[in-house]
Amino acid sequence: MSILIKNIHSLVTMDENFTVLHDVDLCIEGNKIAKIDKNIDARNLDKDVRIIDGAYKVVYPGFINTHHHFSQTLTRNIPAIQSVKLFDWLILLYEIWRNLNEEFVELSTKIAVGELLLSGCTTSADQHYVFPQGASGQLLDLEIDITKEMGMRFYPNRGSMSRGKSQGGLPPDDVVQTPEQIMSDCERLINKYYDADPFSMTKIVLAPCSPFSVTTDLMIETAKYARKKGVMLHTHLCETKDEEAYCLKMLGKRPLAYMEDCGWIGQDVSFAHGIFFNDDEIKTLANTGTGIAHCPASNMRLGSGICRVPDLLDAGVSVGLAVDGSASNDSGNFVREIQIAMMINRIGASEERMTPQKALYLATNGGAKVLNNPKIGSIKVGNAADLAIFNMERLDFAGAMSDPMSVIVFCGAGLRTDYTIVNGKVVVENGQLLSIDEREVFHRANAFTKKILEKTTARTKIDYYKYKTKF
Repeated sequence: MSILIKNIHSLVTMDENFTVLHDVDLCIEGNKIAKIDKNIDARNLDKDVRIIDGAYKVVYPGFINTHHHFSQTLTRNIPAIQSVKLFDWLILLYEIWRNLNEEFVELSTKIAVGELLLSGCTTSADQHYVFPQGASGQLLDLEIDITKEMGMRFYPNRGSMSRGKSQGGLPPDDVVQTPEQIMSDCERLINKYYDADPFSMTKIVLAPCSPFSVTTDLMIETAKYARKKGVMLHTHLCETKDEEAYCLKMLGKRPLAYMEDCGWIGQDVSFAHGIFFNDDEIKTLANTGTGIAHCPASNMRLGSGICRVPDLLDAGVSVGLAVDGSASNDSGNFVREIQIAMMINRIGASEERMTPQKALYLATNGGAKVLNNPKIGSIKVGNAADLAIFNMERLDFAGAMSDPMSVIVFCGAGLRTDYTIVNGKVVVENGQLLSIDEREVFHRANAFTKKILEKTTARTKIDYYKYKTKF
């Protein structure tokens, strides 16, 4: 089936020149962009061609989310974790995540993927690293199946934790696994799901959680195995000063130096957050092609700091954008993340060094570079048919159309697409998901969260419904 988008007001290609085309048509054949021109004749296409009216619409490449934790959507906006830093936040949440089961993962995945698709995100990574003892060993399989049904291009990260409290780590011992369990499952998932084709809908990534929750031996073994299988590597790094202090005390090195020793550097590696790199470390990242997943809302929400994104970009580091887990955001709206990325980096640097075009670059081409996939992140013939289509004929954009490219960066809040197209298929139409019933998921999720919080509060004596604050 073909799709023809006619009379597009503005087509934001996100090519190297930030080209914007006006009053053009775009034709999709199968899962690829087949033609961009004026007045494409539908009579020359398949007889079952679908025509979408592009009048008053701005079309962007589908946005790319380089770091997430889908399962956290059921643990957002909890009073006990609203005003704490990362380590305390983790300690409190691990008690809830010990309850992870199939229903938990099913609901959270539907919410996370739904929010992303509705805000124009067509490709997402997800780092799932909590595998409680006694829970299904195929929680990531469930995420993959649901994401496939909902139509998103997916980079599932097989996360891992092997350093529990008894070994000086943060997580409880009953949510960590042995290195043997972890590596066996990594092999299973790669053999079952990994598809190296650039148009693939599923690409497994190996993603130990962090230096303070994974042993050195496992870090090294994971890197060697990933390179043997040709898959990418990902982990959290340089997110907080507490992490830096932990690495210096427990490992005797700054975080990046430790990762270098473990073989964790190169074009097949990306780090989430990357707030506290110094000048020399930024040069190392640039020289080795190591990527960064920038998580501005999460960094602000936890008070972690401001990533030096303009410095990273100026040095030539690949930087993509990410909403991070919904317990530290607490939203999955990708347009909101683009807006925040521009604003926070103007405080961290200056308005000249973080333009709306650069914010959009992080969300598109930047993410494609971090994920090593040149077939996504820009609109051109032969690329994947992944598009985010926004209707401008609404009050949010009144008086704002002098620069259609930047309009969603400056205007509107919590925006939804009119259409989201992934791999040549419409997955959002007229601002509504075609795969799930939002109201049904809303009610199920809130009932489930209430049950889990009550169970955890009773077991731990921590009141998750209350929090302390100072005036």
